[in-house]
Amino acid sequence: MAAGAGVLTSTVLVRSAGATPQGMARRAPAASAGDAHLGIEFDASMRSRLRDTRAPSLPALTDWSASESLRLKDGTRLERFALREHSQQSADGPAGRGTLWQLVGSGGGLEKSVEIELFERYPGFAILRVSYRNLSSAPIAIAGWSNGAHRLPALVLHSGTAAGAEPPFWSYCGSTHSDRRDWVQPVRVGFNQPNFMGMEASDYGGGTPIVDVWRRDVGIAIGHLELTPELVSLPVVCDAAGVGVALTKSVECVLAPGERLGTHETFIALHRGDHFHVLDVYRRFMIDRGVRLPAPPPAAYESIWCAWGYERDCTLDLIVGTLPKVRELGLHWAVIDDGWQSNVGDWKLNAAKYPRGEEDMHRLVGIIRAERLKPRLWWAPLAAAPGSDLLHDRTDLLLLDKDGAPQAISWWNSFYLCPAYQGTLDYTLELVRRFVGDWGFAGLKIDGQHLNGVAPCFNPAHRHARPEESVEKLQDFFEAVYETVVGINPEAVVELCPCGTAYSFFNMRAFNQAPASDPESSWQVRLKGKTLKALMGPSAAFAGDHVELSDGGNDFASTVGVGGIISTKFTWPRDPKPKDSFLLTPERETLWRKWIALYNERLLPQGTYRGELYDIGFDKPETHVIEKSGCFYYAFYAHEFNGPVPLRGLRPGRYRVRDYVGDRDLGEVAGQDAQLAITFRGALLIEAVPV
Repeated sequence: MAAGAGVLTSTVLVRSAGATPQGMARRAPAASAGDAHLGIEFDASMRSRLRDTRAPSLPALTDWSASESLRLKDGTRLERFALREHSQQSADGPAGRGTLWQLVGSGGGLEKSVEIELFERYPGFAILRVSYRNLSSAPIAIAGWSNGAHRLPALVLHSGTAAGAEPPFWSYCGSTHSDRRDWVQPVRVGFNQPNFMGMEASDYGGGTPIVDVWRRDVGIAIGHLELTPELVSLPVVCDAAGVGVALTKSVECVLAPGERLGTHETFIALHRGDHFHVLDVYRRFMIDRGVRLPAPPPAAYESIWCAWGYERDCTLDLIVGTLPKVRELGLHWAVIDDGWQSNVGDWKLNAAKYPRGEEDMHRLVGIIRAERLKPRLWWAPLAAAPGSDLLHDRTDLLLLDKDGAPQAISWWNSFYLCPAYQGTLDYTLELVRRFVGDWGFAGLKIDGQHLNGVAPCFNPAHRHARPEESVEKLQDFFEAVYETVVGINPEAVVELCPCGTAYSFFNMRAFNQAPASDPESSWQVRLKGKTLKALMGPSAAFAGDHVELSDGGNDFASTVGVGGIISTKFTWPRDPKPKDSFLLTPERETLWRKWIALYNERLLPQGTYRGELYDIGFDKPETHVIEKSGCFYYAFYAHEFNGPVPLRGLRPGRYRVRDYVGDRDLGEVAGQDAQLAITFRGALLIEAVPV
């Protein structure tokens, strides 16, 4: 029995008739597993296909495929294993009651074992444990393996539907890319994204090990369930036959006679709608396994002003001069951003800006608090600039590649420090105690694209058991930072902004606020909001990042509508850099004041984001819903829209509907099948209040 499988009872053993592989596509399944949502059928060669058991009259959803296979060093791919036996047993464990299926087969001198587990609490979410044992008398050189390889065909278009009018599929990919592409994308023929979960560039990597592809009626997701980051790929490839997904890993090992190779615990999920459902189930399943996600303190939902509008030339006087306007507008946080430090690495105060040193910093924190604002400090750990005292004195902290070279961090012109080395951790926690305990900051803004993942470390001074320890222990590094902060101030806000990356789920146990992380469009603000509300919880403290990064630099609607915390980096009363000015002009101030008041009145992030109600890809107009205190808040987005929309999620009864941004009454609707005729351009935000 595999570790974590739980208590097993009621065993039923079935032995296969040993049919040959020929003609298996035309034969009945040799074995099957499933529940009320998902069916997995196996042929006599242990190939499999998927069924949507909510549509039992329809044919199998996918064709037979070598879903779990092994790649040998000589290039051979072992895809067929004669099924010898299979069994079904009851199971009980941290995820509750379920059923475990076990299949065993052989081929190519190897025994293949597959375990499939499904739980009552998580219908359609199947856990796979696959392993291979060398049955021969000679060693077998392994090059890699693949789990969960399936291809979803395109949905047949209805008569009269124009080909190409909409993409056949949409996808969510949890991988990081240095071009900062969308996490959610339309998928057409030619789409090919390998989704490697290691380093995509010197300082871009990591992510959440899940890919999901869906069409209008159904979707398939795959990922791994390990408790540490793993260097796997989750390719998504679309051709004329459909879109394929898999979980693959390259390994270099020699399997001795009798030795067993285990693959990573994998899940396959079948669902309706977009990726929200799968990510929500993944989060809850990982919590069952002991992952702790911090609950945001009340201050994490408060609106934010950041001094980054002044960029690195920001001075103490510029910050102090802006604070009265920050308070007057109704904002609650003041963030001191990049530029306060002597350099990245030493983290001493810049003498030109803070000539009295720590006395000036204490004074600034006191002024912020006197304005009834909360102070937060920007910081980029795990980086040290050439020329810093730290690199001169502590070269042992560096993360080194296999050639002994440091790993570059491009944005900060710095080098990585190894998160799995005790010296790095000790130095970092000393800084945290200074920032929060001594200087008195109520929060930290931890920033940098290099923070989402790191490369394997080969520094001999660290004595790693394996180079991959740096990859796996990054989450432990951040958790130690978080625990130190909240140990000093339990109400502190710890924000992690892994600039433009796809967010690593493994790091989410170490922060209580997540920004949209340098969005390149309003679409990214919204899709990131939906994704993070699934991965962190439907009331997660998601911030839309500086509104100046949205479409037009003023799209508050995209942040507010998805339950995001508003944030701005305006400058006032003057801007020393007029070329790229974020000056709060009188016209901007009128708009800013209106949206800040609307946000503070409703505090929608504290409500429940209902991401299961609308498909972000196929539903038009794009729609998001938040439920709070019995009211429902709908946000619609489109270039232009005129027509009826369903108001999903409402309880039985009547609701008064109002455009709360335009202050317009839109009438009443009734209950669960309500529809509303709307006309808008850009965005429309409405509230439905029970009558």
